Order: sequence, then C-alpha cells, then structure tokens
Amino acid sequence: MNANVNESELDKLNTALEEGAFRQIRYTLNKTLRPSEVAHLIEKSPPKERRLLWSMIHKDIEADVLQELGDDVKSEILSKMNTSEVLAISESLEPDDLADMMQQLPETVMHELLRSMDHQNRERLEKVLSYPEDTAGGLMNTDTITIRPDITIEAALRYLRRHAELPDMTDCLFVVSRKDTYIGSLPLTRMLVSDPSSTVREMMVTDKPPIQADMEDTLVAKLFEQEDLVSAPVVDENNQLLGRITIDDVVDVIREDADHSLMSMAGLDEDEDTFAPIMKTTRRRAVWLGINLITAFMASAVIGLFEETIGKVVALAVLMPIVASMGGIAGSQVLTLMIRGQALGHVERSNARWLLNREMIVGLLNGLLWALVVAVIAVLWFQDMTIGIIIACAIMINLFAAALAGTLLPILLKTWGIDPALAGSVLLTTITDVVGFFAFLGLATFFYS
Repeated sequence: MNANVNESELDKLNTALEEGAFRQIRYTLNKTLRPSEVAHLIEKSPPKERRLLWSMIHKDIEADVLQELGDDVKSEILSKMNTSEVLAISESLEPDDLADMMQQLPETVMHELLRSMDHQNRERLEKVLSYPEDTAGGLMNTDTITIRPDITIEAALRYLRRHAELPDMTDCLFVVSRKDTYIGSLPLTRMLVSDPSSTVREMMVTDKPPIQADMEDTLVAKLFEQEDLVSAPVVDENNQLLGRITIDDVVDVIREDADHSLMSMAGLDEDEDTFAPIMKTTRRRAVWLGINLITAFMASAVIGLFEETIGKVVALAVLMPIVASMGGIAGSQVLTLMIRGQALGHVERSNARWLLNREMIVGLLNGLLWALVVAVIAVLWFQDMTIGIIIACAIMINLFAAALAGTLLPILLKTWGIDPALAGSVLLTTITDVVGFFAFLGLATFFYS
C-alpha cells in the first residue's frame, strides 16, 4: 500500500469504530492492514478504544503487532495479559524482540517464560539478555547462518537449499571456524556469481571487522550508515560469533534516538504514550516542573536583589523579559546545534575549541546588532538615553554568556555522564536568566544610584 491508501484505510477504520461496525473493523485489522499499521492505529487511540482494538486482533498476528508498538503502550497491553497469553505470543518472536518484551514483564512471568522454552531457544535468549539493551549484544538477533571456510561454493549453495527459508535481511553468510570463531563473511551476491568449485575461503570478505557485543547502539547505527550495511556480525571479546544486527533494528535505534532528543528537551521519556493515563502523565511531568520551579526561584532571587532599583525606574520591569528572552533563544540555538553535533559524532575534544571560538564571535556580533536595535527602541519608547545604554550592554553580555553556556554545557554534561538533551535546556535557561537579570539590573543600579 502507498501512504495515501494507508491513511485512507486508517480513516475508514476510525469512522467504523465511531459507528460500532465491529465486523468491518475486525476484517480490516486482520486482513487489510499490515502489523505496523495496526500498531500505529492502536497508538493513536485513547485507552478505551485501544483495548477494544486489541481484543479484535487475531492471535496469529498479535506478536507482529506487539513488537511494532512503543514501550509504554506495549507495557500497558502486556500488563493486562495472563501468563499463558504471554507464552503464546513469545513463541513467534525473534530472540532480540523477545528480550525487549521481557524487560517489561513481571519477574515471575519472565522466569516461567524461560522455563517453558526448549534448551536452544533459552540459550539464545539468555545470550541476548546478558547484554544491556542499548548495546550491540542487546540489539542482535541470534538467528544466523554460518558456514566453514574450507567448503566449496557449490556445497554452500546445497546447504542453503536445505533451509525452508532464510532469516529476514540475510544478505551474507558468516564464515566461522569449528569453534565458532568469526573469520569473515560471504555476500550472497558474490556467492551466486562465483565459480561453484571455488572455496568459501577464496570468495569471502575479511576486510570488514565484526561488531563487538559491548558497542553502544548509537555507534552501531553510525557504522551501518557509514558502511551502507544491511546486516553485520556481532562477536564477543574472544571473537566468538554471537549473532547479527540487521538494518531494521538499526532504524529503530535511529528513531528512538531522535525521539529521545526531542522529548528530553521537555524532560519527557522518549516512549511517552500520547494517551497515557492522567495520574501517570501527571507524575512524570511534575518532577520536571519542580526542577524548573527551583530554577525560576533562582532567577527571581536575582531580581529581588534589585527591588529598590526597579521601584525607582518602572521601565526596568517592562524591559527585563527582553534581555532574558534574547539570551534564552540565542543559547538554545547553540545548545541544539551542539547536541545534534554530538549525536552525529561531529563534536570532539579536537574541534571543541574551534566551535567555542566561533560561537563566541557569533554571540558578540549578534549582541552588537540586536543591542543597537533594542537600544534605539528603548530610547524612543521611554525617552531615556541611559536606559538604552543599559539594555544594550545587558543584551551583549547575555548573548555572549548564552553562546559560552550553549557550547560548553553539552560537552561538560557528556563528560560527567549526564544526558545533555535532558539537563542542558534547564541549566541553559537558568544561566541566561540569571546573567541577563543580573547584568541588566546591576547596570541599572550603577547608573541610577
């Protein structure tokens, strides 16, 4: 289906839901839409409709739909299932998807799920679970096809034909020793056009190193982008083949990172459910609002130091927000650029000084430009040359401070192991507010005292 048809189907389904045409809905969910589209529909529905839609999904596609859902929605659905239903769904999931699902199950259900598996599947799952979720080991799938280097291409082709089907995203076979030590890979495209009598050793590729199981998933995504990979082998510290990572898993990592950066700016979880319950949403947001309240009191405390000056010159109260706002916007521009640069791997110690110098010069130039503009407006508005000089100086100081903070904060926070996307905006706002108010009101006290 193309995008227009998809949206048309979803619109029809929404209309049927409103009209109570349950037979039509059941047919559309199970026969017309793909699992990803069903998941999209569930995620965009309020809780009551969401439960109704899930109850109409056939058991044979539940697993496919479940793995397409965001963590929050998936957790909500799993929490309402009994153990037997979870076990039934788990049978059709790949080890990496099953490992993701198990992170959201109660411990008792997780242990029962492990006990119900055969030895091979349990061993595969435990291998994935032994690595953190945000590493190559946690991302990998253990469903791989391996061959020995000393067999011929013809023998390898015969071996492939014995499989009923190949694992999804199979673009190459992994060449291993008898002890499962990774040696290289044999692309299927090369295999098909090679002399059948050639050996795998002669045709295999060895110039692309495997991915270490403890590599961060963001670095894995960058590697896939740089090398244009469809799949890649994952090995442990002894170069033993553990599994493989495929491009569909990497796309999920890229999407999650993008969601994380966007949502973290507002102090929210990247898996935040649009239709989450009221109390759950309230609790999550209350923490962030409390942090912001503390920073707001800090800015207010600075203003309180100059209460007498504000009382003498009413224009100061009118113009104060301009100074803080200009600093906040300028700092956010730099902060966003730096966080994006870090995510893309562009920002490092070697070029941080150059970026800092560039942003300080830009801050000064923009400070000069907008200080002049605001000063002229302030003088014309209040017929007071002194107020124009004060606000011009304050804006220049604050824009310079914003450039400095916006550049250094992400670097320092990352060094300290703190997520810049989560903490950067709050700290930046505090700095630009405090510096802006202090500069503006401090200069005013000096001039008007």
